[in-house]
Amino acid sequence: MNAQSTTEVIRPWTQRRPCCDTSETCIQVQGLSVHYQGQQALGDVSLSIPRGCITAIVGPSGCGKSTFLNCLNRMTDMIPGCTVSGNVRLMGQDIMQNGTDLISLRRRVGMIFQKPNPFPLSIRKNLTFALKHHGMKRRSDRDEAARNALCQVGLWEEVKDRLDAPAQDLSGGQQQRLCLARALVLKPQVLLLDEPSSSLDPVASGVVEDLISQLRGEYTQVIVTHNLAQARRIADHVAVFWTRHGSGQLIEAGPISQVFDDPQHELTATYISGLRG
Repeated sequence: MNAQSTTEVIRPWTQRRPCCDTSETCIQVQGLSVHYQGQQALGDVSLSIPRGCITAIVGPSGCGKSTFLNCLNRMTDMIPGCTVSGNVRLMGQDIMQNGTDLISLRRRVGMIFQKPNPFPLSIRKNLTFALKHHGMKRRSDRDEAARNALCQVGLWEEVKDRLDAPAQDLSGGQQQRLCLARALVLKPQVLLLDEPSSSLDPVASGVVEDLISQLRGEYTQVIVTHNLAQARRIADHVAVFWTRHGSGQLIEAGPISQVFDDPQHELTATYISGLRG
């Protein structure tokens, strides 16, 4: 089988992209700045992220992409010496205000990391543990929710006969899909994905990428990626970050076709063309 036909088998739905709702803003960021130990890492970023769409965050290494992503569910709160200013609104709610319920926020805004990080528990408990923690009392309800999440990521048929086996026994690609199922089982509004396929082999990477595409419209997704071809394949919108004066800044954002085909900023044009970055 040649490479082209293999791609078609692995990625059957990439040509039939569902629609996202660009009429409603899910996340509104205004004047966001981040400092680590007094050193500015991100400066004065303002960006609207539309509901139900995939927004890619791209740019060279060290330009604040992951820092920006971590602000969207306040993972920055866990970093010693990190201070954040500005405003982030999730469906109109200011998540930066004092008294925000961070457990509830991180249920609404799930996160998938570059390297799969399943809990050192069974496959089943990776999903049911979180459900029990969030108040789902009946075991039968937890098991059914776990099954639905595993089906959603195409993992059920692969693991249904070994649900009590350690999650670490799964392959890297399966572990990443399990982590995605672990986020989905909590019924989030938003998925944050920090280079979710970069540590996987090409086949597993293609499967994860297609799952992200398949979830378009049902979830708002924000994905950090160094892979411009991947951004163009799956994203509806893109935000280009760059380092200026030692600080990460947003230099251009818009619909994927507009930014890639008709960039308005010189740095965007040189980065997309491969001349810089």
